[in-house]
Amino acid sequence: MTQRLSLLATLLAALAFALLPLDARAGEPGETVVLVAKRNLQDKIYGSTILFAKPLGNDRHVGFILNKPSSMTLGKLFPEHEPSRKVLDPVYLGGPFGREVIFALVQSKQSPGGRSVQITPELYLAFDSPIVDRIIEKEPQQARFFAGLVVWQQGELRAEIKRGIWYVLDAETELLLKKQTDGLWEELVRRSERKANTI
Repeated sequence: MTQRLSLLATLLAALAFALLPLDARAGEPGETVVLVAKRNLQDKIYGSTILFAKPLGNDRHVGFILNKPSSMTLGKLFPEHEPSRKVLDPVYLGGPFGREVIFALVQSKQSPGGRSVQITPELYLAFDSPIVDRIIEKEPQQARFFAGLVVWQQGELRAEIKRGIWYVLDAETELLLKKQTDGLWEELVRRSERKANTI
């Protein structure tokens, strides 16, 4: 299990400061949002997707795709780890970058430890291997597991929203942890379109 971070040690070291909670950094404003791809986004990776995006400061963001379950489970990825074999939910494809790393989005009012990042008042993102392992072992039913992530460079997400690529929604815990995602993109697009037409 501990080897899964080795290929991205440099990335995570670089992000360690950026992924601190915003109130621990220069007080820059921002909050986690949900992004819903608009119908006109014809992209192999991001078309028909739902993501959440967390500000990192300096107008940069990191996020995870919420509606791309893979054919892999933790048990298939780590067959020698007995607690992983007990988790039947699929691992989600969080994004195109760093797919060697397993991230855990866990519902908790307190940090699970390590360099975990608060996403909403009730959700934390863990990426330190021992913390992810502990979540798998102790509270997998309270978590979603992702392989990979999305990274937006400075100003990139702001520009995408300005170009009309995404609907922007509030980050609700229930939506971020929803494990049955079939038809969810269509539902959120219809809801966003109705809201846009009433404004």
